[in-house]
Amino acid sequence: MAYIPRLKEEYKSRVIAALTEEFGYKNVMQVPKLEKIVVSRGVGAAVSDKKLVDYAVEELTKITGQKAVATISKKDVASFKLRKGMPIGAKVTLRGERMYEFLDRLITSSLPRVRDFSGIKSTGFDGRGNYNLGVLEQIIFPEIDIDKVNKIAGFDITFVTSAETDKEAKALLVELGLPFKKN
Repeated sequence: MAYIPRLKEEYKSRVIAALTEEFGYKNVMQVPKLEKIVVSRGVGAAVSDKKLVDYAVEELTKITGQKAVATISKKDVASFKLRKGMPIGAKVTLRGERMYEFLDRLITSSLPRVRDFSGIKSTGFDGRGNYNLGVLEQIIFPEIDIDKVNKIAGFDITFVTSAETDKEAKALLVELGLPFKKN
């Protein structure tokens, strides 16, 4: 029998029913679902040191379990000494099983390791049902060895959902287990 991630199983068994009851969907296909998670990191100092992008790619690969790619600049910016085509960051797009596995690790083991954690802000929605979350330190992930980190840096996590509104997207993410702050 094939392995099914815990959150994927929970989505199928519990979350669909809960969201259908809350929003009154007529069809199962109307229920919003998590489509992808994009983990990205900008490396501003990469203009002077190309190795920093390699470190960022390596760390994102460890954290997500999927090979990260370097992102390149799209245009010249003279004030930043940036040329078109220079590597300036790293990103990973997670879908399917790896997406649910990453989300499970983020909720159960990484977010509780954040200092003075009281929940994530609910202001990161973009109006189209997507949510952005900023992580200040990569060392909250157990995959990262703190002794081998050359610089503490943060990154962005974007949750792309099929929800039409922010309210539906927040309900989906709450049902999946993201700990939002109480207002």
